[in-house]
Amino acid sequence: MDAASAIEIGRAALILTLTVSGPLLFAALATGVVIGLLQALTQIQEQTLTFVPKLIVMGITLLLSFPLIGSALGDFMRVLSDKIVQGG
Repeated sequence: MDAASAIEIGRAALILTLTVSGPLLFAALATGVVIGLLQALTQIQEQTLTFVPKLIVMGITLLLSFPLIGSALGDFMRVLSDKIVQGG
């Protein structure tokens, strides 16, 4: 394996990481902003108020993004396996 192949695999792994974690992180960020805005507007400063909506939204997002995550992981493994079989 030469340096170019290693860099290509590393770049693909980083893109895969963003593809897998991106939807969940964005959903948590958006939910946190909305809950924070509601807390600021209503002056309800309960710390535990943010956890339940974030868990629900992240669970729904995870269920909806399972096909995307599965296909991304499968494609990456297929490419990696082909490189291993070819010897580089």
